[in-house]
Amino acid sequence: MKLITTLKLKKSYTNKKTNMTYYDKIRELTKTIPTTLVDFGLPRDPARTPTQASSNFITNKEQGDWAENLVFRAINETSKNFVAVKYGKSDDLMAGEDGFDTFYQEFQDELDTIGKRPDLLIFKREDFIADLGNDISQVPHHKIMSYVKKALAGIEVRSSVFLIDKYDEAMQARTEKFSKTALQTKDLILVEFQEELNHPTRHAYIDLLQSITQKTLSVTDFRVPSWSSTERLSELKSHFRTLKDAIKEIQKRDYLSITPKVEDVKVVYKWIETFNVPHFYFQVFFDKVYGISFEQILSIISDSYNEGIIFSVEKDTKNQNKTTIKINSKSGTPIASKVDEPVHESVRKEMDRGRLLFYVTFKGGTAYLDVDNLINVLGIDVSEF
Repeated sequence: MKLITTLKLKKSYTNKKTNMTYYDKIRELTKTIPTTLVDFGLPRDPARTPTQASSNFITNKEQGDWAENLVFRAINETSKNFVAVKYGKSDDLMAGEDGFDTFYQEFQDELDTIGKRPDLLIFKREDFIADLGNDISQVPHHKIMSYVKKALAGIEVRSSVFLIDKYDEAMQARTEKFSKTALQTKDLILVEFQEELNHPTRHAYIDLLQSITQKTLSVTDFRVPSWSSTERLSELKSHFRTLKDAIKEIQKRDYLSITPKVEDVKVVYKWIETFNVPHFYFQVFFDKVYGISFEQILSIISDSYNEGIIFSVEKDTKNQNKTTIKINSKSGTPIASKVDEPVHESVRKEMDRGRLLFYVTFKGGTAYLDVDNLINVLGIDVSEF
């Protein structure tokens, strides 16, 4: 489902009637979020220091760095009046290497002090400090507090291994396939097994089957009967299993998502509280880039009617089972409608005790910005980007 409008934000975000800053607006929105989802009144959970990096982890980090560079280059190569600056806390140290524990603890301390730095900051060219350059990720936060507050926007860049258009095509085909299977199986059971189902102990299954339509497939659930005393009942049970399996496939999440972890929502809010700068998520796929404001994210998850349609809440098995909010990427706005894929290479890295890791790096690629959509999402009121 595509939201009808994208919420616009400006740095000052001052409403003449309410005199609300951007931070005030976000603070009010946080009060509408169910505490069962995100409890802003509780401190964030302490994080355990990773003890060992894996090839998969490093590849994911390399892909994330590539996505950040893709957006960074696209903005700076396209814009005449604005500058993208790298800001997010990062380091090339890996878990298990000398110095990583210190770096990680400093990162945790910073989260509690100013919140989570977004990957990129966008400045007006006249506010850009050339002496600091396009990368301030290694500069201690206390040295750049006033500078960061001049930013027009902070952008958190996320990456995905998918081509979103091909994924959508595959999901549509999957839904059509299993919907056809489910409805044909339902009809087969009702026509071919009337005698078995008309028995008083099984009549409820007729009501169940008659309630199954194209519209109700997404919410239908039932227990497969355990019948096996006759060949006909075993065959009937098998058809019910086919129906159940098809319905389960239909009910799986069928969209790619922008995925803020619940703990990240808190530290992003902390950063907004510190700097009063509008915050955004950009999701980079290998064919497109979508953008969504943090305000829109909060608005979506504050409405329980959106759950299961625009967003879901899941335990992310790929990220230590942390609770993750998964918002349909297409609830956002296409920032780049085309992306040229990067070149990828295999790299060998030797760790302590002679342990070898092999991972993939990504280089190059181009994101072709839709400038009108970009300035609309960021709320930049200018005639020329």
